[in-house]
Amino acid sequence: MFERLIEAEKRFERMEEELSDPAVMRDIERYTGLLKERASLEPVIAKFREYRKAKSDGEEARALLDTERDPDLLEMAAEELEAAREKEARCEKELKILLLPKDPMDEKNVVIEIRAGAGGEEAALFAGVLYRMYLMYADAERYKTELVSANETELGGYREITFMVTGQGAYSRFKYESGVHRVQRVPVTESSGRIQTSTATVAVLPEAEDVEVEIDPNDLEIETIKSSGAGGQHVNKTESAIRLLHKPTGIVVECQDERSQYKNRDKAMKILRTRLLDMKTREQSDRIASERRSQVGTGDRSERIRTYNFRESRVTDHRIGLTMYTLDSFINGDIGAMIDALATADTAEKLKNGGLSDGE
Repeated sequence: MFERLIEAEKRFERMEEELSDPAVMRDIERYTGLLKERASLEPVIAKFREYRKAKSDGEEARALLDTERDPDLLEMAAEELEAAREKEARCEKELKILLLPKDPMDEKNVVIEIRAGAGGEEAALFAGVLYRMYLMYADAERYKTELVSANETELGGYREITFMVTGQGAYSRFKYESGVHRVQRVPVTESSGRIQTSTATVAVLPEAEDVEVEIDPNDLEIETIKSSGAGGQHVNKTESAIRLLHKPTGIVVECQDERSQYKNRDKAMKILRTRLLDMKTREQSDRIASERRSQVGTGDRSERIRTYNFRESRVTDHRIGLTMYTLDSFINGDIGAMIDALATADTAEKLKNGGLSDGE
């Protein structure tokens, strides 16, 4: 690890020189690339220098203990040695985390698809609760959201709803939400007060760039349709909604949020690229040995990941065994602490699985 850090520091110092070169500054593409690389290395190099300073302070304190005879100075040196050792160990641990391979998808925007599962109308209402929860969290974190399509029920729930979240690091925060979410509560449709268990599935997909997924226009079947609202009634008379069929995979995408057919088509193509990238990524992931895969971040959509119990005001994430008794604030978008805990567990799992090995 330290050999890699020494090489990284040399590279960092070379970049510092290059960035001050007027010829490099005139080459906008090269200059921007160097700035980006420098920004990614800076926290690692800063921590490495902090580690070396702690190590040097410890060696000086050790030398003083070996040569000094004054009791007061010996006591001071012993305290400095202990502090330096603690700092050195802490910096080494933090360096290991900083050197973990970054998920290349983490900085991407995301497409989130929520579908009602078991439980009929109650499942659809719960899908609406999840949608509102994510909108409120995104707003608090200053992400932008855009509705893509929705199949709304008469009571205001959703059989399915698709929306986009845009902003730096959106995928890094939302990726842990993929899976089956279970709710236990008395439905509004239940007159006898019995608790019902219902489910909704959440899929979080990193948005695909145009260059990542190539689509042959001959593989597409494009249909214009009328947009519809709750219960299927038409909300306008123009055929502005778009339905895309990708014939090789059978993937169907509908977009009806915009009044412009062109904008709906553009959004639908983004969603199609994103689903095709997700399909490709999952095929690659399936080929990875299970012991080398993070157990927290896989986002298996068939896995029950969380239970929301309204009677006990409890939310439990089954992947890390964390229970919070703050359900009211949680479904109002206060989910950051849960996401932080999942990210921490994910990092710990990667460290345990040897995430620092070359080629990871």
